[in-house]
Amino acid sequence: MSTDLGMPMPPAKPAPPFPPAVRARLEVDAKEVIGRYPQARSALLPLLHLVQAEEGYVTGTGIEFCADVLGLTTAEVSAVSTFYTMYRRRQGGDFHVGVCTNTLCAVMGGDEIFASLKDHLGIGNKETTADGVVTLEHIECNAACDYAPVVMVNWEFFDDATPQSAKELVDDLRAGKDAVPTRGARLCTFRDTSRILAGFPDERPGAVDEGGAGGAASLVGLRIANDTHTDRPARAATPPAPRRADEEGADEVPRTPSSHDAPAPTAESDPAHPAAATDQDGDQAP
Repeated sequence: MSTDLGMPMPPAKPAPPFPPAVRARLEVDAKEVIGRYPQARSALLPLLHLVQAEEGYVTGTGIEFCADVLGLTTAEVSAVSTFYTMYRRRQGGDFHVGVCTNTLCAVMGGDEIFASLKDHLGIGNKETTADGVVTLEHIECNAACDYAPVVMVNWEFFDDATPQSAKELVDDLRAGKDAVPTRGARLCTFRDTSRILAGFPDERPGAVDEGGAGGAASLVGLRIANDTHTDRPARAATPPAPRRADEEGADEVPRTPSSHDAPAPTAESDPAHPAAATDQDGDQAP
């Protein structure tokens, strides 16, 4: 292997292992995670969250740990960790601020919010402030179009955002002030969030109850449907289908043959249309 300049590159070195105490602790957690699945390799996603919670991003050490406990190759683990954007590839801040710039959020002001945050924080996409508190990233979709434009911090929602509210949000995060999501649990650090996503309980008192359910905008369609159809007569019950004559206790009931009762004609069952070679367009070849 060589660089673009033609100079030989040193061989890739194995990542350093976790310290023995850390490794022992992670093995206990990994065993619990793996035990939730009928096949060990199905535990890869939560295990990647587990190692991300340990180091703040998915390192070579974390990849080798996952591969070792699951009996996979590091290439298989790397392929998954680089496919999903929820896994960081480099160290980031305590608070991962994602601004949706997909279609609806962009139309409603998401692009303006993202541009204002880049200017306000002095960083670009996927970069972290010098104090190590905020990492900024544009997100393709936060799956909250009914609250566009949306900003997420460690995957918790801040709905109906504006450039001003977004700047106040990151200022509060950097100042150590509480930033309360529009809906969802109170914020915790990115590492703590990753451990929760690995499937371990959120042990903060009351945090689980703060999760809530869908907001008013998400449920407005259901409300309209209920209001519109309150006077609709009850749907008549569909009468049971008549039983076949060969069923126990059934009367003789005429039955319309189904197209599934017999196989469709084939070359063997339909001599008038014997099988023949076809060309690449599916037409019969001469």
